[in-house]
Amino acid sequence: MGDCKVMEIRHAERKDAALILEFIKELAAYEHMESEVVATEELLEEWLFDRQKAEVIFVMEEGKEVGFALFFHNFSTFLGRSGIYLEDLFVKPEYRGKGYGKKLICTLARIAEERGCGRLEWWCLDWNQSSIDFYLSLGAKRMDEWTTYRVTGNALTALAAKGNGLK
Repeated sequence: MGDCKVMEIRHAERKDAALILEFIKELAAYEHMESEVVATEELLEEWLFDRQKAEVIFVMEEGKEVGFALFFHNFSTFLGRSGIYLEDLFVKPEYRGKGYGKKLICTLARIAEERGCGRLEWWCLDWNQSSIDFYLSLGAKRMDEWTTYRVTGNALTALAAKGNGLK
């Protein structure tokens, strides 16, 4: 963190919806997934601030947001308590290598500890070796024995409908 300037963390507020969406779009571009972003400022306001289903923290350099982390609570039946799931972490390219990502992860670990959570976890794209190396350097363990499954869109709607009339 030698060349980083004053580094601060702040929690997002409703007025940050546009900024959060900007970070989401930058992350999607980095991951070559721009076409998958359908989020809007209004949706973010509803789900982050009205329904309080997730939270966002920003890492800042001299008062400017240079990275963000979006996270929410999950639950471990084996541990019998909640954890924190990191959905997205992104630091603007020109600020990488200065400790901002580490600051975000360490802050999430502190939040997890303060809230009595049993773990902090996230996914990482297999091709993103620089992020994988970074996470491993922080003591994270790869969960190779797990495969992620997902149901979305029309498949989600069809699956929900299949439940009607089941006993």
